Amino acid sequence: MAQKPFFDKCFTQRRYENAHFNFTNLFMWRNIYSIRWAEQDGYLILQAEYDNHRFMLQPMGPDQGVEAVLEKMAAYCAAENRPFVLRGVEKFMVDIIEKWRPGQFMLTSERDNFDYVYNSKDLIELKGRKYHGKKNHINSFYRNYSNYQYFPLTAEWAPKCIESEMEWCKKKGCDEDAHLRGERDAVIEVLTHWDELKLTGGLLLISGKVEAFTFGEQLNSDTAVIHVEKANPDIRGVYPVINQKFCATAWQHLSFINREEDMGIEGLRKAKESYYPVKMTEKFNIVF
Repeated sequence: MAQKPFFDKCFTQRRYENAHFNFTNLFMWRNIYSIRWAEQDGYLILQAEYDNHRFMLQPMGPDQGVEAVLEKMAAYCAAENRPFVLRGVEKFMVDIIEKWRPGQFMLTSERDNFDYVYNSKDLIELKGRKYHGKKNHINSFYRNYSNYQYFPLTAEWAPKCIESEMEWCKKKGCDEDAHLRGERDAVIEVLTHWDELKLTGGLLLISGKVEAFTFGEQLNSDTAVIHVEKANPDIRGVYPVINQKFCATAWQHLSFINREEDMGIEGLRKAKESYYPVKMTEKFNIVF
């Protein structure tokens, strides 16, 4: 947590649109992805590992000097006798790398990891026939749970949100799914360090019980990123309600909402597409 000021500085020195490029995301997933970091010439250098594959993220920092840092990253990998692999690379960095080492790398896209970006106004207002289904679910929720309450998520609510997460996990079978277990631990880590991370969140309370919660933060000058959205799957309409309430309460001053990737999960892709993104944040893999 002591590194947060340095990370935040690096992430604000230029515009990033990848939902993973912020301290919170790296902090909450650091154990699952074995994330390591270093400082090089004022840049943040990140290395991760998943399924026994080691890779690096693009260097984070100012406009000037990135080529020299890339050289040092390549030399580090060469000294370890392994390929120089970058994952989750944004398009602008692909262009920089092409000028740095033209034609010397293999480039592939990661469609499963493209971020879904929406107009915040669309998520708040849900106007038009294309959102008719969402509005039906929301109206059903209001009819059946008229006693609901919406509150900003604060540290005082964190223990109740952890209880909600644990119940969600029981229903979804986290004990049999390594990814869901990792997600559970990541969510609990954030809620345990809520005040230190300085996030924004919201929750739905029904009959004194937290039945949905969500949290995110401002990603860049005009975009918020939603890190987590969890709700009781047995309550019809609870997901669109928490989404709409959170966006209207916390993010109406921003133009866009990034709701992260679908990871190639069919149900998640269908859910994210049902909100009609206005653009996708492309991410690429580069191997030298």
